Amino acid sequence: MIKSSLPSRGIVVRKLSLFLMLSIATVMAVAQSASIYDFTLKSIDHQPVSLKSYSGKAVLLVNVASRCGFTPQYAGLEALYEKYKDRGRVIVGIPANNFASQEPGTEEEIKKFCSSKYNVTFPMMAKVSVLGDDETPLYKFLTDKSANPQIGGDIKWNFTKFLFDRNGKPVARFEPNVTPDSPQVQAAIESALGQ
Repeated sequence: MIKSSLPSRGIVVRKLSLFLMLSIATVMAVAQSASIYDFTLKSIDHQPVSLKSYSGKAVLLVNVASRCGFTPQYAGLEALYEKYKDRGRVIVGIPANNFASQEPGTEEEIKKFCSSKYNVTFPMMAKVSVLGDDETPLYKFLTDKSANPQIGGDIKWNFTKFLFDRNGKPVARFEPNVTPDSPQVQAAIESALGQ
């Protein structure tokens, strides 16, 4: 009798089954990719803030700077916050010094500037980096085109805005020249609040 060097049918079926299970698990893991709720930042007062605390609210994340041509958008952001905060909307300001060193101050200086000049009452975070080798994990996630094809891509300047619905799903990205009071931002917010 000649013995076959080929694996038995049972071994092939088991290997195929294992391969299929691993493939399905990989697809499931990708489908359940990170959301903004998976990230924690430090507040401007140095306290940890889990973005999960904003679950159930429409969230607008904005990288901000105090010495930028777009800095007057703080007034529009505060007006948006006041208009929608009771309807389940939050704005989160995230200072960054990546563009022409336009946010050189400490957290204390940033907080004082925002409150005295623009009466900012929406949540402000501690300064982070939004691009480069020291880019904060949240912005790596936001700008990753494979994870977020709708909103991904490098941050081009201060006051780039990312809007998320009440479930933490990306709705829109607005470049710095799109002001908070623009019709497209207003419409996107209304849509996000309705979801």
